[in-house]
Amino acid sequence: MIDLITITNPTSVVSEAYRTLRTNLSFYSLDDPLRTLVCASAEPNEDKSITAANLAVTIAQGGSRTILVDADLRRPALHTIFGLDNSLGLTDAIINKKADIPLQSTPIENLFVLTSGTKPPNPADILGSKKVDALIERLKETADFIIFDAPPVIAVTDTVVLGSKTDGVLMIIEAGVSRRDHAERARDILEKAHVRIVGATLTNAPREDTLDGYYN
Repeated sequence: MIDLITITNPTSVVSEAYRTLRTNLSFYSLDDPLRTLVCASAEPNEDKSITAANLAVTIAQGGSRTILVDADLRRPALHTIFGLDNSLGLTDAIINKKADIPLQSTPIENLFVLTSGTKPPNPADILGSKKVDALIERLKETADFIIFDAPPVIAVTDTVVLGSKTDGVLMIIEAGVSRRDHAERARDILEKAHVRIVGATLTNAPREDTLDGYYN
């Protein structure tokens, strides 16, 4: 299992920032609370999977039963991050909707992971199928919050397809890596597809090592 700061250093400024993000998401829409969220970056090589994992840990630590789904069927990472088997996962649950969903437990209470599973020949097609809608409804029956780790927006259409089936997309911008024009292009792609963007979070920004002055 790869070290996640929300587990290894829960009192850090970064962990506190994740808790703030959790709070902001919970208050995003009081009349229609978020329950299904896609985490995606604009371009490849951004640390979106680590961010999605830390956010899922934080939500689970807050007492919500959380499912983290690896919907990056081209370059899955969550099974590596959590040290899990990936022989069965999302694609298998989509194809065989009568079978039990192959959720895997984690050391974090309330957090479960659905890895990517068998690699499909056409990820966008399988994510766009009506079987995914049915799977999302099944997941909602067993969890309070579901996070999907999705591919970069401008690289493939997978995130747009999945975003249209969920409550919204959280854009992950990496300081010093993400290009402004790529982020703007990703926003335009999502907006033209009428996918709701719930916000953006900046990762790897310069920070202090303590909470001194954090609230100033």
